[in-house]
Amino acid sequence: MGNLPADSTSFVGRRHELAELKRLLSEHRLVTLTGPGGVGKTRLALRVAADVRRAFQGEVWFVDLAQLREPRLIAETVAGQLDVREQSSRPVTDTIIDRLSAGPLLLVLDNCEHLIDDCATLVSTLILSCPELRVLTTSRQSLGLVSECMFPVVPFVVPDPDQIGSPAAVAHFDSVRLFIERATAVVPRFNLDSCNYQALARICHDLDGIPLAIELTVARLRSLSLEQLAERLHERHNLLSNGRRGLPPRHRTLRALIDWSYELCSEMERRVWACASVFSGTFDLEAVEFVAGGDDVPCEDVLVLVDALVDKSIFLPQEGPNGVRYRMLDTTREYGEEKLVADGRQVAVRHRHRDWFAQLATRFAAAWVGPDEPAWNTRLHQDYPNVRVALDCCARENGDAKAGLRMAVRLVDYWTLRGYLTEGRMWLDRLLSHMPGPSRERLSGLVLNAWFTIHQGDLSTAQAYLAEAAELTDEVGNEEQNGYLAHVSGMAALVSADLNRAVGLFGEACEQFRNSQLLRGELFSLFMYGLTVGHNGEPERGRALLDTCIDKTIQVGDIFWRSYALWARASIDVLDGDFGKAEESCKEALRLEQLLGDKSSMAFTLEVLAWAAEGRREHARAATLFGIAGAVWEAIGGSPELYATLTQLHHEHLDRTRDALGDSGYEQAFKTGYGLSTTEAIDFALETTQPEAARQRPEEEWAHLLTRREFEIAQLVAEGLTNRDIAARLVISPRTAEGHVEKILSKLGFSSRAQIAAWMTAHRDSL
Repeated sequence: MGNLPADSTSFVGRRHELAELKRLLSEHRLVTLTGPGGVGKTRLALRVAADVRRAFQGEVWFVDLAQLREPRLIAETVAGQLDVREQSSRPVTDTIIDRLSAGPLLLVLDNCEHLIDDCATLVSTLILSCPELRVLTTSRQSLGLVSECMFPVVPFVVPDPDQIGSPAAVAHFDSVRLFIERATAVVPRFNLDSCNYQALARICHDLDGIPLAIELTVARLRSLSLEQLAERLHERHNLLSNGRRGLPPRHRTLRALIDWSYELCSEMERRVWACASVFSGTFDLEAVEFVAGGDDVPCEDVLVLVDALVDKSIFLPQEGPNGVRYRMLDTTREYGEEKLVADGRQVAVRHRHRDWFAQLATRFAAAWVGPDEPAWNTRLHQDYPNVRVALDCCARENGDAKAGLRMAVRLVDYWTLRGYLTEGRMWLDRLLSHMPGPSRERLSGLVLNAWFTIHQGDLSTAQAYLAEAAELTDEVGNEEQNGYLAHVSGMAALVSADLNRAVGLFGEACEQFRNSQLLRGELFSLFMYGLTVGHNGEPERGRALLDTCIDKTIQVGDIFWRSYALWARASIDVLDGDFGKAEESCKEALRLEQLLGDKSSMAFTLEVLAWAAEGRREHARAATLFGIAGAVWEAIGGSPELYATLTQLHHEHLDRTRDALGDSGYEQAFKTGYGLSTTEAIDFALETTQPEAARQRPEEEWAHLLTRREFEIAQLVAEGLTNRDIAARLVISPRTAEGHVEKILSKLGFSSRAQIAAWMTAHRDSL
């Protein structure tokens, strides 16, 4: 549960602030940490969130808004961090509310100041709708809500260098402790002693105790002694105090420090710093070489310049799955942007940034169908904040809408995989509005927009897009675009329950793609063609089409379309009564979906797996799987009710499961499945939750795994009772109850109470 990032450096000081914030969070539902940039709002918020995590049962979620430029995407960004996805006509905010209403939860929204009005609107809506929600925000200004409790974060207290008489007198100041902690990382032998304590007191005093200023200054110890550093800082502080009296002292100090960092850079380093300010989130070396390299800065020199900026703490490196990436603090990024604008280079550099990420989208689309899908999924996710910036550049009044539409079409599989359908529609609407005339780009954009709207249940809007696309096809379309138009039109027919028309259109699309040798389109249409044919009275032909699709994916190493084809084949096997084969296909699909984190495909797979379990008369397992599938459907904002081929089968198998278990038994098993974590749910679905010894036992020996008392307690765990509840029910001490639960977990090889509940539910009949 939760997604709090791990601390990369130690947390220093703020003991009283931590205690007060915990108290405020217990009394107020919205607490906002305010203060200037660099004062430590984010670190303090993260530490508070980590400290109260247990009170929220791990449900503590962090959303960094610093890299977001588009206010309309705040809800989508929050949903993405919560792993809530949308595929229906419901607003994203409604699906977030469903997720946050499940129980006590702390939501941390970081860096709200540049999106203040929209953040306030969203937070107000969430607090009113989710009674157990607490929100902790950081911002340079308040959200302005009536329910808001503001907590100003101030700089560290600093020593008075003229009053300090010993190292011990300096050491207890948090500002000094922070300097020492960071200094030992830069100069391992650094130590506070009688020779340097006055210089250190002077440094912390002149930096006004601003944590960011202290951390930036520490980097200078590589080239200056503590005494030299104190002297130069003091001189600069005095000059600044005389020259910028209109600014608050702490702002003057931080600005002066960044000015100093800038002046210490070579001209080429400054240009790279300024160019890098166009990035959002993190970036890699290739990207900065392209964006910053040019006539003034040779590409072959960028690596050395990046290394120098890392050494000066302007670029902060971090290890990622695809190698080292870099980020900039907001203050240094904003400073670089100022310099870029002042030099008149912002437009040209933003266009290079746009071109690089347009190329990245092209590379993603070209490599997607193949063995590198998991790596590309991770790569694009890392760069997605920059992709958004590039799309925004294209979607502006004087942008390049044509390039933006080409980029959007190449992102379709990423958007589908991640569940970013509402966002995809937003970009398409903006881009299409700037390109009204006939073109292949507009045609592709209309068809893609229709695809998204169909999956969100907005069929009338989709039909309007398809009608305009059909008119454009005769004028500007090619064979590939004709194929996609036929495919999406087939999907519209399918959700309208016109299976005969859908079969014809999918078959037409498949032929068009095959003729144009577009493998991605062919696999896409083969999957839908086989599914529709199989559910339209021709199961053998449907299976044959899907087997062809699966064979093609195996040949090229694809797992994305293979997982879809596997659950589609399983659904036809269920229709034919081959439940064992259906289960086998679903489990194979589920293993592939794990590699991509594809919850859209996972929802269908778990649904069909539940049908197969019911067909095998494993009703308790089926009900638990319906609960697991229900949680995933809810997370993506979808439902089997949206798809004509699934609706009837869903109700038939669900009703038979409920009849077999009774309402109470069904609801209990469903609730167990619904409450499992993703890992526990996958383990249950794949039947990997049982220990090896248990898997080898025949059904009649299941009950002998536990003693009678342990079995009794396991039943109470399955009913949702806590250790204290169990102790009260059985008239034993809570410690004894806890000991029994630990033994049960050990014997069954489990790690959570939810796994015990799932095991009891799945094996109710044999136990």
